Amino acid sequence: MHIGIKDIIDILFVAVFLYQIYKLMRASGTTALFTGILAFLVVWVLVSQVLEMRLMGAILDKFISVGVLVLIILFQDEIRRFLFALGSHRRWKIFSYIFKGKNELRGSESKYIAPVVLACMNMARKKTGALIVIGQEIDLAVYEHTGEIFNADVNARLIENIFFKNSPLHDGAMIISDNRIKAAGCILPVAQHAVLPKDFGLRHRSGLGLSMETDALVIIVSEERGKISLAHQGRLAGNITAEELQQILSGERKVSDFC
Repeated sequence: MHIGIKDIIDILFVAVFLYQIYKLMRASGTTALFTGILAFLVVWVLVSQVLEMRLMGAILDKFISVGVLVLIILFQDEIRRFLFALGSHRRWKIFSYIFKGKNELRGSESKYIAPVVLACMNMARKKTGALIVIGQEIDLAVYEHTGEIFNADVNARLIENIFFKNSPLHDGAMIISDNRIKAAGCILPVAQHAVLPKDFGLRHRSGLGLSMETDALVIIVSEERGKISLAHQGRLAGNITAEELQQILSGERKVSDFC
């Protein structure tokens, strides 16, 4: 049997597709289900294609046709997030480098860092609670629409005013993406089964919960302790300084360095 370049490309595409599905399942905590589906597909191929068992193959074919619809219904939220991530303009950032200089593009992407760090530093000093989401590759439109849409410039004074104790939006989360404040007062998923220190409250669980479902960086300012924490990819770094926060947001260091 001759294997050509087209066959190799086909195998690579299938491998990438399966890996992306695995990442999707892992983010939603359904890795065991993914393994079971994969095992079922292997059995189906062996029975219907390799061993050519007609009766058993016909039964499994019916399960496959119905199972696809069932999976779409069960995982509609995860599929929507996957498609958002696939279609996000950040996936195609390479084209921006063609029309803009690399330094110019990086400079425009980091404009939000200084105002966010300054606001967090001031709020921590005043013991003002805050929950700020910094969007990465995965689109956060689903969470933006749970709050009030802003689409405003990132400004330290504006951030502090939104999280002021008497503000109607101070209990929710602020979402920043593409150097803009997209929304405030947003509701985030709570990490139900995470083991956290007793002095970490609902803000920390919400920040950790969103970090488990997306690739966003989530900054939490504690109202009780006046400390800054940061969640990313299911990890939570507590008691970080303003300088460390700036290093993480600029990509110089990772959240895992502080866990």
